[in-house]
Amino acid sequence: METLTRKQREIKDREVRILEVARRMLVEGGYLGLSMDAIAAELEYSKGTIYNHFPCKEEIIIALAIQTMDKRTDMFQRAASLQADSRQRLSAIGAASELFVRLYPDHFGVEQLIRAASIWDKTSGKRQQTMHLAESRCMAIAAGVVRDGVARGEVVLPEDISPEGLVFGLWSLTFGAYSIIATSDGLQDHGVLDPYRNIRRQMNLTLDGYGWTPLSNDYDYMALFERQMVEVFPDEYQQITL
Repeated sequence: METLTRKQREIKDREVRILEVARRMLVEGGYLGLSMDAIAAELEYSKGTIYNHFPCKEEIIIALAIQTMDKRTDMFQRAASLQADSRQRLSAIGAASELFVRLYPDHFGVEQLIRAASIWDKTSGKRQQTMHLAESRCMAIAAGVVRDGVARGEVVLPEDISPEGLVFGLWSLTFGAYSIIATSDGLQDHGVLDPYRNIRRQMNLTLDGYGWTPLSNDYDYMALFERQMVEVFPDEYQQITL
């Protein structure tokens, strides 16, 4: 394990403090509420110190997004390592996704923000690459579960669908739905009384459509989802029920 020098530790600690303050500013004031000057003033750093770490506020936002991906990756790894069949493990990854959004709405908001071209285009190639790698780790974990399901004969994918393609479809479904939940206060007015349960159901219908066994007619995945939240992610689940 690499040992950091005192100066390196100080630099790392300073960056952590900058990101903590920046995340709070984003939550409270959005993109326009994030200011390099305000960060410097609150931390009592010179503006030059802030710019030594991050040349612009867009670089701060992508650094926050990378933190988000790292948290999600940890939860995905716990889900994928379960001693269970492939569909149950994929269900646990779905539980991780939902818990993450509900527990860290500010992190999810940053992830949405960085996808705007006006922000992404201002970030450095190095951090963009780090972000891509973080996303790739999450997809690789889920795709690995899909490959295991194929190897076990629990699912047979169409010739034109790769494991990554299936994961992308589930990712699109959930990310889009979570984005709607985060930005809409009127879902109940449209007859959507339990949006998270709706997402879970759509995920199961999608996997049933691939013929992934056991099918939901033969196994209660909705009940499994609830158990996985409690048993696989007890600390996170406790926090959302406080």
